Amino acid sequence: MAAALLHKFTMKTRVFLLVLAVFSCALAQVDESETDELQVETLVKPETCSVLSTIGDTLKVHYTGKLMDGQIIDSSLSRDPLVIVLGKRTVIPGLEQSLIGVCEGQKIKATIPSHLAYGKKGYPPTIPGDATLEFEVEVLSLSPQTQWQKIINDIFPLVCFALVPMLLGLVGLYLYKKANAQKASKKKSKDKKSKKK
Repeated sequence: MAAALLHKFTMKTRVFLLVLAVFSCALAQVDESETDELQVETLVKPETCSVLSTIGDTLKVHYTGKLMDGQIIDSSLSRDPLVIVLGKRTVIPGLEQSLIGVCEGQKIKATIPSHLAYGKKGYPPTIPGDATLEFEVEVLSLSPQTQWQKIINDIFPLVCFALVPMLLGLVGLYLYKKANAQKASKKKSKDKKSKKK
């Protein structure tokens, strides 16, 4: 009887421990997904910050990129500042996203998950696969896009998108007329041959 009671208690304990382990794993996965998001921390913000960067603006920045263990992977401090036109995808997505909504003179620290950096492959030999990166960036200058740049960036792609079907239609019409003209000339030559006979 005591052995059977001990066995039931042990089964209940095992089930409880199993449920506890599953719950702990679920919590651990929630914590991991939180680190999969871009995190941006403002280190220095100027007193006056009237113009915030948006897509299309041009930024001049100095940056230092590191792995999470502190190893520096790249820095512009010994070179000319990096010029970034937001929206042109000239830098990794996480860095570009972290620079939207900043102002001239601001300094940020961006923790960039691997899927917004170099992904599973990394960038050998400097950056291993699935590496989370940390960038400290100082915005030296911010040049908002002009009205002409805005028109070119916003309207020109739409005009091009509309022109492609129109050009394809014109090419199709030309080919259709050319094919019909050849059929008509063949028909005329057959008629001439039949009249000669």
